[in-house]
Amino acid sequence: MNSARHSTRAAPALQDMGAIDPAIAALALWCSHRDDPGPTRTAGETIFYGPDFAGLPRHEQIGLAAHHILHVALRHPARSAALAERLGPAFSSDLYALAADAIVNETLFAGGHALPRPATRLTELLAEAVGRQVPAATALADWDTERLATALMGDAGTRKRAADYAARRRFTPDLGPSDQTDKAPTPEPEWRARRMRAMQTGRAAGTGIGPLSQTLADLAPPRIAWELRLRRLLTRAVTDAPRPTHRRPARRWLAMEAQARETGGPTPFFEPGTERLATRPRLAVCIDTSSSIDDLTLTLLASECAGIARRTGAETHVLGFDEAVHTRATLGPGLWENAMRGLTLNRGGGTSYVDVLDEAARLDPAMIVILTDLDGPIGARPPMPVLWVTPDTPGTVPPFGKILNLAETNSA
Repeated sequence: MNSARHSTRAAPALQDMGAIDPAIAALALWCSHRDDPGPTRTAGETIFYGPDFAGLPRHEQIGLAAHHILHVALRHPARSAALAERLGPAFSSDLYALAADAIVNETLFAGGHALPRPATRLTELLAEAVGRQVPAATALADWDTERLATALMGDAGTRKRAADYAARRRFTPDLGPSDQTDKAPTPEPEWRARRMRAMQTGRAAGTGIGPLSQTLADLAPPRIAWELRLRRLLTRAVTDAPRPTHRRPARRWLAMEAQARETGGPTPFFEPGTERLATRPRLAVCIDTSSSIDDLTLTLLASECAGIARRTGAETHVLGFDEAVHTRATLGPGLWENAMRGLTLNRGGGTSYVDVLDEAARLDPAMIVILTDLDGPIGARPPMPVLWVTPDTPGTVPPFGKILNLAETNSA
């Protein structure tokens, strides 16, 4: 172990942990454990045990040590930094730490651990901040830390409800970046292998969190961020690739034809040349203002589309709609942020895609992007590709186009 002898405060709890939770005990071997005069916390791959830890009863010491071991094993400090890079100013380290704590605590309670009270719980946080009442097993299977943290940061109301819940639970963030004396962070593939071995040990013993391992969303490998998938699809749509044209021959054909004339050989079979579009490519971005699209998702979508417009020179048209198109704007890369702040979000009301698809198709864009919850009549298929961007699993599958489900690709 990196090990109990590096923390005299934690040593007894870590020695007793093997019989209670073999999976956590195995994961503890890959963590650094140190005594510290400050509060008990996780920084990078090191757990610092403060004087408050020594005053707890043994069963709570074991639970609190397990809490921080899971923070390290699930790479919450590194994942927090990655999400902060994605979200920029919209990121809240406190809300990320709250999401991570709630998931870890719910996991440990399900595995039979005790924790110092009051403790945050995933089921409570979902009910009070996000408005979702679900059993613990369902919550742990559906929510990883990135998805939960992004939901908590979605709008001002959710942030306030999450902050109020944290205050009632006397929550204090306990995650931090790697200490300057810490070694280089272990890559995610290596941690994934460690977690797999530890959970196999726990499942074989039948105690602790091991039996839960196959249903924990936060144990799953990181998925591709939805922004990256959107970026690839949009770039592919608006990139002006050369295309064949019979209006002029290929240079290769000209050389072969000239050689045939000079040598008296047969004239080669005609090869068309290539050309590029004479006009700038267009994107049509349609935003369903009647659905539950939060401000954070709108900001991320705007940022990605602005980046595509900057890199490709694409002309971008924004259409705000509910049952009909009510907002229209043609944007350059530098105008996205102001346009999104000024967009009227008519929460509630009906939705229809008939009018917006018709108007978007008349713009003749390279692709139509629709940010919506897919709840309404769709209408006729336009002649260009359509990308449906949904904040959650859609209740309706459209008869055409691709679906980008943000809930399934929201991890770092």
